[in-house]
Amino acid sequence: MTPLAATQLRLDAQPVDYALLALYFALVLGIGTMARRSVSASLDFFLAGRALPAWVTGLAFISANLGAVEIFGMTANGAQFGIPTVHYYWIGAIPAMVFLGLVMMPFYYGSKVRSVPEFLLRRFGRFAHLVNGLSFALAQVLIAGVNLYALATVVNLLLGWPLWVSVLAAAAIVLAYTTLGGLSAAVYNEVLQFFVIVAMLVPITLVGLHRVGGWDGLTHRIRAVNADAELQLHSWPGTNLTGIENATLSVLGIVFGLGFVLSFGYWTTNFAEVQRALAAQDMSAARRTPLIGAYPKALIVLVIVIPGMLAAVLSPELAAYKASGGTLNNGVTYNNAIELLIRDLLPSGMLGVAITGLLAAFMAGMAANVSSFNTVFTYDIWQSYVVRDRPDQYYLRVGRLATVAGCAIAVGTAFIASDYNNIMDYLQTLFSFFNAPLFATFVLGMFWRRTSPVAGGVGLLVGTASAVTIDQLNRHHVLHMSGQGPSFVAASAAFVMDIAVSVPLSLATQPKPDSELGGLVWALTPRVRSKPDAWYRSPGLLAGGVLALATALSIVFW
Repeated sequence: MTPLAATQLRLDAQPVDYALLALYFALVLGIGTMARRSVSASLDFFLAGRALPAWVTGLAFISANLGAVEIFGMTANGAQFGIPTVHYYWIGAIPAMVFLGLVMMPFYYGSKVRSVPEFLLRRFGRFAHLVNGLSFALAQVLIAGVNLYALATVVNLLLGWPLWVSVLAAAAIVLAYTTLGGLSAAVYNEVLQFFVIVAMLVPITLVGLHRVGGWDGLTHRIRAVNADAELQLHSWPGTNLTGIENATLSVLGIVFGLGFVLSFGYWTTNFAEVQRALAAQDMSAARRTPLIGAYPKALIVLVIVIPGMLAAVLSPELAAYKASGGTLNNGVTYNNAIELLIRDLLPSGMLGVAITGLLAAFMAGMAANVSSFNTVFTYDIWQSYVVRDRPDQYYLRVGRLATVAGCAIAVGTAFIASDYNNIMDYLQTLFSFFNAPLFATFVLGMFWRRTSPVAGGVGLLVGTASAVTIDQLNRHHVLHMSGQGPSFVAASAAFVMDIAVSVPLSLATQPKPDSELGGLVWALTPRVRSKPDAWYRSPGLLAGGVLALATALSIVFW
């Protein structure tokens, strides 16, 4: 079950490395303790009192995404598929982040909701709210398990503890500071973690490229040992990534399944991300939050995908695993790409920075999952359906207990993630189940006032069931897809079926009156155009800049 536990991948950390690690944990817990002083009400705990500046929420926005999804998943993708992985960054993120900042954030922040499910409550009523609240809570503890598993493997590598002990220790670390200071502690730690993560990734990339003789040396080595080298060195059509042999269908899967449904579903409806923007101090800061985060998002691909490609040619164990088509049982998988590079490339001192960066990334990801879980559980499940009309301090205590429960459940779900040799496959499967149908319901409800409350709830259920059906058909070999193609197809099916069911159902059932849809539907919400106090704070200018940057990078890596 645990590839790393059975191998000799022990990191040779020295006292200076442990000292750096100890300093980092002291800072993390210190931030949690300081943040506790500002928590006097539930809004402080769950949304940081809506008082954070845009640059803080913007960096936290992207740091929350830099968990196991990025570090293990993207380096694993880079090792397995190569350059086509950049689709995840530019097509799979930048347009959706711009859409969130320019179009959707005015609805979220302007309506003063405390969570994404609460927005569904106001737009569609209790049925859709309950369905989304429960499915989101389930998704967050499953994804928290992925981050926890990744975190535990690093502790296992460093100290040699059994994986189950490492899982418990890692959960205790995140639990400590998240319970102390709530979202404020998580957000300020995510800002710190962003810089620590970058400090880890940049040296690994530079040292690795130097070792292989630069970019030309890397491409030469890939061509020397891979029959499908050209597929690994060009973005399109990405057939090795999707597992769809037909080039046209592969591009369609990437552009529609990933670039539209999965990407927009993840970035615009995933409360673990949206929560950072809702903690901003005003509407302008909330809109700029995803736009500020998009700039490092566009650039960080260079220090995540390329290290994966380097690991596949520099690490003998991973090269042998890849040459076998992922069937060799030699104790490593693609998930180990970044750890193998750390072991082989970095000297003492830099090793401590790298280990700290790995732990920071996984803690940021898990904290984002746990902090969004405790908010949705408290506001959208407990307060809405179990115990109502209690004093605010009661729900603050419930939130802290939910944090403990979220970490405890993640301990169990961590072992589900351990069964996947590429964590990104597992994560994209979860996103296709939960985010794709939610995005369909959001788009329909936001831009078509006729969408009824019944259609909102039923559409979510049918969309999720469609994605699960595609996944099961592929697992039982009725469909024949590999790579991440099944997730793209499942997400597309969820989106299409949600729309297909919701439209006729809306026409057959009673919609909400227009008087209740102000601020929730595009056509019934007056647009407020406020002039920013400085040109560099203009959301439109920030959006144009990052779109131009992503376009230029896409051309370079075409």
